[in-house]
Amino acid sequence: MPPRPRRTAAAGLLIPVEAVAEIRAHLPAVADDVVAAIIEEVPSYADAFGGRMGGTIRNAVQLALGGFLSLAGGTPGADPRTPAAPAVDGAYQLGRGEARSGRTTDALLAAYRIGARVSWREMSMYAVDAGLSAETLVSFAELVFAYIDELSAASVAGHNDELATTGRVRQRLLERIAHHLLVGSPAETVSSAAERAGWEQPETLTAVIVPESQVRPVLAEISPQTLQTEVPDLDEVALLLVPDAHGRARAALLRTLADRGCVAGPARPWLEVRASLDRALRARTAGLDGDTDRHLVQLVLTADAAALADLRADVLAPMAQLRPGVADKLSDTLRAWLLHQGRRDDVAEALFVHPQTVRYRMGQIRDLYGDRLDDPDTVLALTIALGAG
Repeated sequence: MPPRPRRTAAAGLLIPVEAVAEIRAHLPAVADDVVAAIIEEVPSYADAFGGRMGGTIRNAVQLALGGFLSLAGGTPGADPRTPAAPAVDGAYQLGRGEARSGRTTDALLAAYRIGARVSWREMSMYAVDAGLSAETLVSFAELVFAYIDELSAASVAGHNDELATTGRVRQRLLERIAHHLLVGSPAETVSSAAERAGWEQPETLTAVIVPESQVRPVLAEISPQTLQTEVPDLDEVALLLVPDAHGRARAALLRTLADRGCVAGPARPWLEVRASLDRALRARTAGLDGDTDRHLVQLVLTADAAALADLRADVLAPMAQLRPGVADKLSDTLRAWLLHQGRRDDVAEALFVHPQTVRYRMGQIRDLYGDRLDDPDTVLALTIALGAG
């Protein structure tokens, strides 16, 4: 049941009929500006206005603005301090619909804040054109923001009520999808779970490990179809499976995750999202965060730590009998020589030494390795072993 309308601030404010008529004539344009601003500033609403829910949201915006003008203008028989019941009921139903769409209250309240700002900017401009005094304009502003505050409270109530009933059931169904995906259930099982939950199957899914403190702000900015679950054997983090964050959409996801301590695996075909999680977990274990695509070399080199240790021991064996200080200098020189493809001046610049020093050290290295430095397999092994050092 929607909450009863509450008494709004700025009691007694009555705007002249002429001013109300002037503002009301522009309400469709104001509503369009509100919708455009929400789409631009709240990413999770980017695709919300195209379908049936889009019409519901647009109607709710126009109903709210119309109800506000009725209050401000003193509709006969209406208490000017109380939002009209249809507007409150519309806001409540909007909140329930947003919960069913998977959007969070953070996204919903962000939309209301933007709506209040844009509505005030537009309507105050028309109010000034209609000749409202400065004193009346101040009261008008108070009423705008108090009215929006009460409608947003009604929407939050609707959102919470929806989650308390069907929302909980759907959340369990969504968690079941995530579970099937992560344990590798047959495709038929996963698809059936998605169908029961009314969850549209995406092209790809991206696994993102998110600190618990950052889950709500991240969810407010990404697709409402994102699946949320726990990360096996990890505390204080959550796992988000983000749909269709591939191609150009990945950049938007990474901007949302920036500076939040998150780890984003690669986008994978949605039934193969476990591979995305495995890479994100390996990156986290290696102390890496952000975009795992930027750490591919390190992830490859550290995929099998024992094998890498054996490789280093094997290819660096000729230096094993040298004093540690000498061995370190020759290893650094050989690494730079490999990376700079034998360009002596570049090697010297990288090591902050004279080119003659590079020449002397490379002479020592050739004495140790002989013709093997000209063997492609040896060069590859040295590059891998020294690149991970």
